[in-house]
This record gives sequence, C-alpha cells and structure tokens, in this order.
Amino acid sequence: MSETPVDEMSFEQAMAELEQVVGKLERGDVALEDSIKLYERGAALKKRCETKLKEAEEKVAAITLNADGQPTGTTPVEGL
Repeated sequence: MSETPVDEMSFEQAMAELEQVVGKLERGDVALEDSIKLYERGAALKKRCETKLKEAEEKVAAITLNADGQPTGTTPVEGL
C-alpha cells in the first residue's frame, strides 16, 4: 500500500491502489487485522475515486456549446 494520504491522490493513483487492495482481499491470505485495515483503506480509496469522478463530470457539464457544437467557454461550477 502507498504511504500517500488518500485525499492527496489523483484518480489514477487511487484506482490503482484500490485494485491492489481488492486483489489482496480476494486472495484471502491476509490476517484478520490486516484485512480490516485493507478494507478501511479500500473504502477510503473508493470514496476518493467517486469524488474525483464527480468533480470531472461537473467540469464537463459546465462546458457550454454554441450552435456549431464548439465550446464557447465554461460556466463556473459551485464549489470548484
């Protein structure tokens, strides 16, 4: 597992580590206490991925298009 705090990870970093966590849990060869820690880390990573995806969706939705289908600018999204 990475030492990087989850809230500082990019989407790609969080997703890659989440895949590692899931792989370890699926193998089932981890001690119970370590499984709990992995599960907690996985839950935090999942939440980070969801947050980053939502931010990206909001940015894309804020782009306005003119009659030719070309971007005319962006509309600020509240909270970003």
